[in-house]
Amino acid sequence: MPEPGEAIELRSALLGLRRTSGLPVVFGGLLSDARHARIGELSGARSPALRGLVISAGSGLGGKAMALSRPCAVTDYPSARHISHEYDTAVAAEGLRSVVAVPVVVRRTVRGVLYGALREPLALGDRVYDAAASAARDVEQALAVRDEVQGILAATREQSAGPGVEAGPWEDVREAHRELRSLAPRIVDPALRDELLAVCGRLASAAGPEAARPVRVPLAPREMDVVACVASGATNAAAAERLGLRPETVKSYLRSAMRKLGAHTRMEAVVAARRAGLLP
Repeated sequence: MPEPGEAIELRSALLGLRRTSGLPVVFGGLLSDARHARIGELSGARSPALRGLVISAGSGLGGKAMALSRPCAVTDYPSARHISHEYDTAVAAEGLRSVVAVPVVVRRTVRGVLYGALREPLALGDRVYDAAASAARDVEQALAVRDEVQGILAATREQSAGPGVEAGPWEDVREAHRELRSLAPRIVDPALRDELLAVCGRLASAAGPEAARPVRVPLAPREMDVVACVASGATNAAAAERLGLRPETVKSYLRSAMRKLGAHTRMEAVVAARRAGLLP
């Protein structure tokens, strides 16, 4: 079953597809297993006929898109000859005629399918195809980020739960902390984002080599993100690329963080943040 955060990302992409394409009906779902996707999100539907529909790879328009890992479209669904018609009853109940289906593919693996449709048998133009492809990319990127976050969380939970970490592996912990801080702003699901930041907090408060008695310093979240990047050796330009910010904005956050930490150089800021228990 798709996770709640994945449903949020799918819903957001479909709403964007409907807005940018002008299509009256959009819907889609993520794979529940290797060969089946369940339609869980709809916008513009007039009936519940499509909700919960299970699409098998190779069946119907969406199943064909899933099997081929590429977009597929028909101008008139009921009379289309190059697709199978297992889902005609649901499609007819919604009155759909012209339909496009785009697979969601993450690292060469199909993870879902998005649809856009008209209730008239009209050819779909480039604007519709571009909007559908863009919506699929949005979901793909969101799922890739979630996969990366889940992998880092799994790798760091055991380390962060221990009483301390030796100096050698500690650099790996610091790098994981930096990666987590960089990914956090890109997570739509608030529960997953909170869990990610909680792990960051546990990593930062663990007893590292330079650990001292923590002194509370109220750094803003973005200031913390920048200091974490600087701690990994990143330049302002590299930190800006990782965080999706402008280099000037990174410089401003860093200056603010240095002022709060009482630091005069980048390295002093990193040392002060570690002593304050803000970084591992």
